[in-house]
Amino acid sequence: MSDELIDIGSNLTHDSFAGDLPEVIARAMRVGVTRQVVTGADLASSRAAAALAEAHPGVLWSTAGVHPHHAADFDLGRAEELRELLNRRRVVAVGECGLDYFRDLSPRTAQRAAFAAQLEIAVSMAKPVFLHQRDAHQDFAAILAEYRPGLAGGVAHCFTDGERELEAYLALDLSIGITGWICDERRGQSLREVAPRIPSERLMIESDSPYLLPRNLEPRPQSRRHEPAFLPHIARTVAQIRGESLAEVAAATTRNALRFFGLQARSLSEHSA
Repeated sequence: MSDELIDIGSNLTHDSFAGDLPEVIARAMRVGVTRQVVTGADLASSRAAAALAEAHPGVLWSTAGVHPHHAADFDLGRAEELRELLNRRRVVAVGECGLDYFRDLSPRTAQRAAFAAQLEIAVSMAKPVFLHQRDAHQDFAAILAEYRPGLAGGVAHCFTDGERELEAYLALDLSIGITGWICDERRGQSLREVAPRIPSERLMIESDSPYLLPRNLEPRPQSRRHEPAFLPHIARTVAQIRGESLAEVAAATTRNALRFFGLQARSLSEHSA
């Protein structure tokens, strides 16, 4: 595949990649996934993601944040540590942050407090936010609306919802991240119905690997581990559903990711340094 793609959400710090990470990155590069943003889900994984990004300049960047599952552990001391991580050159967004009322692994009050605190940090540091929402749309949108005027930008990571949520997020001027969920004609039906309505300038794609292996991927890996090299399959599915060419989807999503995360400016400055 010659069309360049950017994976805006890969979990390369996951244990399943520990044994073959260089090969995982190389396989992605060979199929045109030239850049990735590695997701931080708590402070430990955010530190690991930042270290990975620093070890692969021009290829990897990272986010730093606290997922709602870990919100109960977020306090003032951890907020300061998060700020320190976000000062690193290759850490390009705050997150993964938001609300998750599906699993409720942290109390909802703690989730809301941690989400608001991270949005405040993002505003103060002029960083975009990498957002998570599951079964918490009303509270999520209400909290986000308070901070949105001051935010550098936001992307609804792994968007899986339908028309109501899409319209609300577009009204909040969010970008929309599409994963392999769209490849599942059963669970992903609502997403497949609204995907053509996402403005091309708001669309980005992500693997969320090692999770969400596309259901219709052939041949399926024996390990069932998803990896960034399968992102072209997601891009082709998005293109088919939107009635666009793969080249159009690749060009739009790459352009959007470069602008949203500021990757182009950083790449140029790194090469000139």
